[in-house]
Amino acid sequence: MATFTAACVQLRSGKTIAKNAEVAEGLIRSAAKDGARYVQTPEMSNVLVKSREDLLERITDADADPFLKMAKCLAAELGIHLHLGSLAVLAGGGKVANRAFLLGPDGAVEATYDKIHMFDVDLPNGESWRESATYEPGRESVIADLPFAKIGMAVCYDIRFPAIFRTQARQGAEVLTGPAAFTRQTGEAHWHVLQRARAIENGAYVISAAQGGHHEDGRETYGHSLVVDPWGKVIAELDGDEPGYVLAEIETDAVAKARGRIPAIANERDFVCQVAGGLKEIPA
Repeated sequence: MATFTAACVQLRSGKTIAKNAEVAEGLIRSAAKDGARYVQTPEMSNVLVKSREDLLERITDADADPFLKMAKCLAAELGIHLHLGSLAVLAGGGKVANRAFLLGPDGAVEATYDKIHMFDVDLPNGESWRESATYEPGRESVIADLPFAKIGMAVCYDIRFPAIFRTQARQGAEVLTGPAAFTRQTGEAHWHVLQRARAIENGAYVISAAQGGHHEDGRETYGHSLVVDPWGKVIAELDGDEPGYVLAEIETDAVAKARGRIPAIANERDFVCQVAGGLKEIPA
């Protein structure tokens, strides 16, 4: 079992990748100086642009992305694991990948994950989102096996789909993640309860760095980057939407203890869901 310090870096990313990278670099440096060995940034760390046309004008493929180049050098310089919650990068065919990168202390990419679930919705306040019109959804769940913990990777809207996190927990993930750019409206309603629910039902830590505040493209995000322990307690939170960072001590022994007290994963059983009238059975 291991103990390490984790950090959530909260950003307010705008339309200029170089400026976003500069702000993120300063906060990552400060978090590492305070002892963080694992640092996570939010979804869309490199750029936050609602217009598809504006986005495509700004981004490149992953190899050329200036935010990722900065992050690789910084991870190597600081000797940390740096989890970029996601970057917008070209995926070919006119599509974009919403891709997370986990960098090792040598600056190399140890794991990547493309966001699986697309946020397509019309909200009561008039906001409309169609992520599937721009982004190519991922098809694989990913666990990064780091020296101090197995970390399950996910992005934002994925937090509403428990099967991803359950599958990762079954495969030994001790830390689950949900770096995000939650809208203020949905964040105020559901952010905390979703993070705590994923932690409780899987007996795992949940670490979720967030975007926060009013952005250049007109959207408003909720902030409140946080860390939840395996018993469902919020042990660290950046209370508000201002850029900054928050630290938490992660003790992987707490995962084993929580799963021992509530052995939901061990007690899980296969079942089928029978349609009323007995017409057919649907695998659960």
